[in-house]
Amino acid sequence: MIAFFTILFILLAINAFLLVFSVNGAKERFKKPIEPISDTSIAKLTPKESSEGEYKKAV
Repeated sequence: MIAFFTILFILLAINAFLLVFSVNGAKERFKKPIEPISDTSIAKLTPKESSEGEYKKAV
């Protein structure tokens, strides 16, 4: 019985330790400013570049 509780408390301690670090990492992600997507990063496809032979239009 003592072995069971020892293993249980060790696993709970590891879980709490990892939880603290994951919460701290989530806080840092929320502090970073969100960068807007620029128009240059969006690839624009012209009708000449699309291959209509491979795909059919959805109706």
